Amino acid sequence: FSISTYNKMWADAQKDLDIQLQREKEEFLQPEKDRVKVFKMLATSYINYIQIFRNLETAHDQLVHWQKRAAIRQVLDGVIGRILEMKKEMVELENSEFHYFDDILIELQLLPEDIEIPIPRYFIKENLAVLQQRKKTLDQILLNAGLQTQEPVEATTSEEAIKVIQVAERAHQGRHQAAFMKQTYLEEKRKRQTKLQVQMGLSPDDAATCIQKVWRGYIQRKKTEKMREEEMIFLGMSLPPHSKATSISQMHAGQVNALQGELQGRHEEVFIKEKLREMEGPDIKKTLQDQISQCFIEHWHIIGKFPDYPTKEAGGSTAILSQKTPEQVAAELAAEKEMALQKEAQKRNKGKEEGKGKMKGKNPQKTGKNVRHPAEEGWKMAPSNFLSILEEGSNQYKAVWQNRDKRWDFLQDHDPELIKEEKREEIEEEIRVQVDELMRQELENLKLAVDGERSDKQKKGRKKVRAAMMSLIRRTIDSLYRELVEEGLLVKAKTVNLSDYVGKYSYLGSTLLQLNIEPTPSLAHVRQLIALYGILPLGSQTVHEKAPLVKALLLAGPAGVGKKMLVHAICTETGANLFNLSPSNIAGKYPGKNGLQMMLHMVLKVAKQLQPSVVWIGETEKIFSKAMPKAEEVEEMNPKRLEKILPIFLQALKAQDRVLVVGTTSRPFNANLKPFCKVYQKIILISRPDYTSRYGKYFLWKHIILQNGGVITSSLNISILAKLSSGFTQGHIVQAVQAVLSELRLLQMTRKPLKTDEFLTSLARHEPVYKEEEETFK
Repeated sequence: FSISTYNKMWADAQKDLDIQLQREKEEFLQPEKDRVKVFKMLATSYINYIQIFRNLETAHDQLVHWQKRAAIRQVLDGVIGRILEMKKEMVELENSEFHYFDDILIELQLLPEDIEIPIPRYFIKENLAVLQQRKKTLDQILLNAGLQTQEPVEATTSEEAIKVIQVAERAHQGRHQAAFMKQTYLEEKRKRQTKLQVQMGLSPDDAATCIQKVWRGYIQRKKTEKMREEEMIFLGMSLPPHSKATSISQMHAGQVNALQGELQGRHEEVFIKEKLREMEGPDIKKTLQDQISQCFIEHWHIIGKFPDYPTKEAGGSTAILSQKTPEQVAAELAAEKEMALQKEAQKRNKGKEEGKGKMKGKNPQKTGKNVRHPAEEGWKMAPSNFLSILEEGSNQYKAVWQNRDKRWDFLQDHDPELIKEEKREEIEEEIRVQVDELMRQELENLKLAVDGERSDKQKKGRKKVRAAMMSLIRRTIDSLYRELVEEGLLVKAKTVNLSDYVGKYSYLGSTLLQLNIEPTPSLAHVRQLIALYGILPLGSQTVHEKAPLVKALLLAGPAGVGKKMLVHAICTETGANLFNLSPSNIAGKYPGKNGLQMMLHMVLKVAKQLQPSVVWIGETEKIFSKAMPKAEEVEEMNPKRLEKILPIFLQALKAQDRVLVVGTTSRPFNANLKPFCKVYQKIILISRPDYTSRYGKYFLWKHIILQNGGVITSSLNISILAKLSSGFTQGHIVQAVQAVLSELRLLQMTRKPLKTDEFLTSLARHEPVYKEEEETFK
């Protein structure tokens, strides 16, 4: 595809986005009581956003223009966040994580594959160098610790090596001899022709043919050059003749710029930033100082004392100003003072009312007044954190890129004005940090000079530093990373893509729901939920901070349905670190309560610093087991040692921390459900594969057989295998196929094709998942 194709794809996606935003303004503002209509509106918007997401992701991946990619990236984050918000609304509406859009897909003339959640490729591409270096470091630590061995190199024998050298040398001599004989033959032929021409002379026909040959070649080359030039002008890769007023040096500079556009754009970006810092930096610094000083004075006049300067972590002067004028700041401070007085009055009145309530024997908190009934008022869409991002991206496209793409812009050059707007914000932020240091000291001087206050900040700071020194050992991230790897808590994730978790969409979901039958979730639904709750938030910082926050995810299902594979897929698609805190893995490590706290502190610190990260807890039901541990059991071997501290670990995770806790369990019914469900916000049930997933084209049976080197022939009936493997999981099928396709069997396959009964015999050795066990999961 050409660049214009992806520009058009971007334009079409922006047009669809504008239509969707307008549709939301018309439909989602008014309350709606009909649940069926509400779900249809949400599902339609959800599907439309997925289509926009797919087109934007493709355009972002293929376009070279880095400013366009930044603009698309902004809209992409907004679309991803809006998809997650729509998903949250549908879950709350139906009280289910699994939704079925069969009738809506038919109405929109779409296939189930069209609503597959794509994994943005920039998750890995933008951090490829960091991920490669991290992988290299991890391999080296594992190798030094003896936890990983180098891949063995198969050594050849002397006879085999001599044979290979002989074959290569004979082939080289043969090619050399053939080239020599060809050259000798051509020289002899040329000599014979020359001798014959000298004896006979050149005929007029031969002379005319020779002249025609030269002339026709010359004319054809001219025509070809002209056609090529016209084509280059048509494609936008060359300027028209009337525009070629530049010198040869300028044309050469343009060619170099086309080849190294992005690199030069970056140099231009640095140049513009330095120029802005020189021209506008002093004015920005003076403006910030004036605003902060005015804020101090207004606060002193209204409250009666100077405010405490926010710390760097709290935002510094940004938290004070919030981009507001001094008048707005003064109004907010007055409102805060009024609010404080009202709270004090409410506390006094509350004490009197509680006394009266006790005398009357009534609970004033359970009067039943002012209770909002959503069912009576009707459903209404919750406020969004991403609509402003989408509208801003849409306005930017209309103001900048829509008109720009209509002009002559084949070279995909950068826009200096956009760079100025972006760099102006960066310069202001850098200057703000310097101003904060100056104004913080000025505030201390003001307090001492005007209020006579003695700041206790330095004393408190010393106490905090001493407490930190006493409780924590100051260590670098590299040393903590190395220790976690050596202890086996930070493990190497397997390279598994989410697309490798094959499974077909369930086509009977809506039909079964109409018959009041709860359909079994398909593997495609599971794959979609993993992308929504695991991969998309971890891959984007903006999405993780503003989207509905999911800190912990539980994958529940029988053994062999691919729970561990999905954990590794999340790490592969996002480049996340994988921490293994399974009870069996931490047994005997970091004994005692202090040791456990130290371990989790190390994991939390490294996971936050090197985010994204995934904390995997296998057999997580043992942590919340109903059975009480034996008295004589050693504390550090007790799987329940994480039960009380795990909620604290989750509380330490904030929206800006791209850290996801993923638990896997094959026996969730053995856990105490109240604390179990309190830890895991989202629970995804993974059932055994249905018939369509086992039989569909390149799904399960076909996919696994081909993956292990097998060949599908007419002797192998996949339909029978899919039918008779009902009740067996993906793991059972993989084990059965691997047992049949041994090295010897693969060698025999050319003369002895694979047969159905071979796999059935191997599959029969495994115990299936019975219906009673599957119902227990539900």
